[in-house]
Amino acid sequence: MLKDQLEQIREQAQDQIKNEVKNAQQLDEFRVKYLGKKGELTALLRGMSELSAEERPIIGQLANDVRSFLENKIQEAAQEFEKSAMADELKNDVIDITMPGKIKKLGKKHPLTSVTEEIEEVFISMGYEIAEGPEIEFDYYNFKALNTPEDHPARDLQDTFYINDRIVLRTQTSPVQIRVMENTKPPIKIICPGRVYRSDIADATHTPVFHQIEALVVDKGVTMGDLIGTLKLFAKKIFGENTNIRLRPHHFPFTEPSAEVDVSCWVCGGVGCRVCKQEGWIEILGAGMVHPNVLEMCGIDSKEYSGFAFGLGIERTAMGKYNIDDLRLLYENDIRFVSQF
Repeated sequence: MLKDQLEQIREQAQDQIKNEVKNAQQLDEFRVKYLGKKGELTALLRGMSELSAEERPIIGQLANDVRSFLENKIQEAAQEFEKSAMADELKNDVIDITMPGKIKKLGKKHPLTSVTEEIEEVFISMGYEIAEGPEIEFDYYNFKALNTPEDHPARDLQDTFYINDRIVLRTQTSPVQIRVMENTKPPIKIICPGRVYRSDIADATHTPVFHQIEALVVDKGVTMGDLIGTLKLFAKKIFGENTNIRLRPHHFPFTEPSAEVDVSCWVCGGVGCRVCKQEGWIEILGAGMVHPNVLEMCGIDSKEYSGFAFGLGIERTAMGKYNIDDLRLLYENDIRFVSQF
């Protein structure tokens, strides 16, 4: 009796899966009908406990054959449905190569990025390496190690963003120079590009966030002549072969002697115009010989080694190269402005 029922389930299931099951949902319903917890085969097998000891192995083997038959049929059907779904998807996703393509708007380098990379290439060609450091800096690296006294105006709240008494947003990339000198034995030849912060109100020539590149050379026998030669080459590479420079005496706590460095006006060539305020010169950076106190604080013998350092603003350099008259234009993210460069 049980044997006939098992054979009947096999034939019924074979006929149903062939003629009635047309999709994955119907296949799942088929599986539950026969093999689920309350399925026909499962219910039938509960009656095996009533069989004699001689009948159980025979019926058990037949039941296993029927289960395997159903599972194979279900797997075969599932594979067919999967192939059919994939074929439909490929058919629907056919690309019409005669249709016009979608034009993607390409971005463009920001003028600050272009100028930074150009300056980096100039110094790398002269054998400099690029060094970087944290923008959130200890007061020690930002001021004290740079020979800046406690009462210096640069330490005031109106000039510097303080996080607490010991930590500031760096006002220059000079702290990177200190960190390199502390951990590197001369000769040292680096540039330090990066973002810096000062408590300024945004206007045509100032912003509280801007970018600098500073340079440092420390070795035996480094002189002011080496500094001037480097600055001349840099100015010609960035502003043109006819560019001249001049140095004016100045004071920086971390260099001695110190100088402000001007370049001949890139608009009038030094004759005098509105851009250079009729002076023929435009200030671009500060420079000088590294103060012996700075070398000593970094563990470098100032009697054996000397060095020079200078720093310039990327924004001011970009404004000069591209004749931009308002620094704020660099930060307004107006694609019409950026696309000009």
